[in-house]
Amino acid sequence: MVARRLPFPLTLAGDGIVLRDWRAEDLDDLIDLLDEPDIARWTPMPSPFDREAGVAYLKRAHQGRMSGQRLQLAITEGGGRPLGEVLLFGIDAGLREAELGYLVGARHRRRGLAAGSLSLLSAYAGTTLKLSRLLLRIDPANTASIAVARRCGYTLTGEAPILQVGPHGPSSLDTWEQLTGHPGSRLDRLKNVAARRYGRRT
Repeated sequence: MVARRLPFPLTLAGDGIVLRDWRAEDLDDLIDLLDEPDIARWTPMPSPFDREAGVAYLKRAHQGRMSGQRLQLAITEGGGRPLGEVLLFGIDAGLREAELGYLVGARHRRRGLAAGSLSLLSAYAGTTLKLSRLLLRIDPANTASIAVARRCGYTLTGEAPILQVGPHGPSSLDTWEQLTGHPGSRLDRLKNVAARRYGRRT
């Protein structure tokens, strides 16, 4: 059975990467990471991402963690300053699936941090949370994010694109998936594809 409440606090570590919960003292680093054109282009983050946006972001992250509905972890090396973020949300306990996301600050890219962090969280979701299907939503023009998805074993599905509206207008996101070693019902997965495609759950 998939856990209904996600653990808090949580630390995941491997290959020099430490994923940890956000802290109030991370505010300046968070603003530095998210007030960046590529982040605004590919995500629905506020732009510019100022101090007010940062305070609100950390508040929502803390609330989501305390409620046990969302994993929102800072990417660090050795538990130090945040270099990015990886998250897990939208858990469907019946279908044993959830969505993941990741971002890395501009000055910290091309070091394998996104792939390493996504692999850590994906492994945790499959082994500890017993999720059978992990999802990513990626703009097809975001080639860097697609490369990370492929490196971590995610594959493109045939599901209809999902509309996302951000600071630069609407975009269509493709769905990528990783099936873990905890098989869910194939029928349930097919029903879920139909539900996303036609806008309802079956």
